[in-house]
Amino acid sequence: MTRSSLSPTQRVSWLRLIRADNVGPTTFRTLINRFGSADAALDALPHLVRRGGGQHLKIPSRDEAEDEIARTEAIGARLVAINDPDYPPHLRHVAGPPPLLTVMGGPALSGKRTVGIVGARNASAAGRRMAQLLAADLGREGYVIVSGLARGIDAAAHHAALQTGTVAVMAGGLDHIYPHENVGLAQSIVDAGGALVTEMPLGWEPRARDFPRRNRLVAGISLGVVIVEAAKRSGSLITARLALEQDREVFAVPGSPLDPRAEGGNHLIQQGAKLVTGARDIVAELTHADPARLPLFENEALDSSPAIIATTDPSEDERTRLLTALSHAPTATDLLIETTGITAPVMQILLLELELAGRIERSAGQLFALRA
Repeated sequence: MTRSSLSPTQRVSWLRLIRADNVGPTTFRTLINRFGSADAALDALPHLVRRGGGQHLKIPSRDEAEDEIARTEAIGARLVAINDPDYPPHLRHVAGPPPLLTVMGGPALSGKRTVGIVGARNASAAGRRMAQLLAADLGREGYVIVSGLARGIDAAAHHAALQTGTVAVMAGGLDHIYPHENVGLAQSIVDAGGALVTEMPLGWEPRARDFPRRNRLVAGISLGVVIVEAAKRSGSLITARLALEQDREVFAVPGSPLDPRAEGGNHLIQQGAKLVTGARDIVAELTHADPARLPLFENEALDSSPAIIATTDPSEDERTRLLTALSHAPTATDLLIETTGITAPVMQILLLELELAGRIERSAGQLFALRA
């Protein structure tokens, strides 16, 4: 068992904060950095919501958080915090990394040599075989294979990497394996020393919007992502886009122009993705890859980090100017600052209040839009 850098009390507070309504990884980080600790942020939430025009924000009680931790441990899983030693090392270096992950399994998750392999659910026999060959050969080179436990290419890659190490990233809770046909595969991954990982709590049934979040984790845990068969509009191409946004390498296996399942991969190659004919092509590119850079998350100290001094509360005039500038089209923070004349620190507070109140939503690249 690895030593945690969070106390049990802090772990409960972190869990309560990330499970609160309208608090995602980036909002969590903003709250910690602004108030200095999860406890202080939890105390401030009701006031922030009221100032943003909201009425109520559901925050799990301490008992509810402790119950989630107990149920997680009862099925042989654990909560891993971003400053725990077994948190995926490359995931720390994406924008807005999840502060807590629910993990079941062995040490594969903390591996530094990782490759994502994703592709079509309705994969061809040749596509499955290629995924198996890549996964097996990369495993022999010391790489852990990361994928999304889906049918087709994902499942083929996981199966081929069972003995060398594989990580399955899930869109739902660990007690809601999707698709159900891969329950046995998930258990085999754990039994072989691999890992299952998710942002979601036990009991969470995956929805359509949760799969892009899962794909973001697949890309973030990996040094690079390989696409093996993908239609032009597919979740695999979302994973490729997210990998590019996270400065990861993107690879694609070429396919017949006559097969719609090859259209997405071929298009990626046209756009500059590295063409893959075998594992050697991937290893050659990843030998010196290292996404490590200045961490984008400030770790909470053990009840001793000083709270960041709050600036003057925003005025009603500033709040009105921001709401006038916002629309249902995602707008960048810099453009909102330029349009409204509101200073960056005050803009951060206003956006935080409106997001917690459920009046705006955040998308990739610090874009904000009014909720429909």
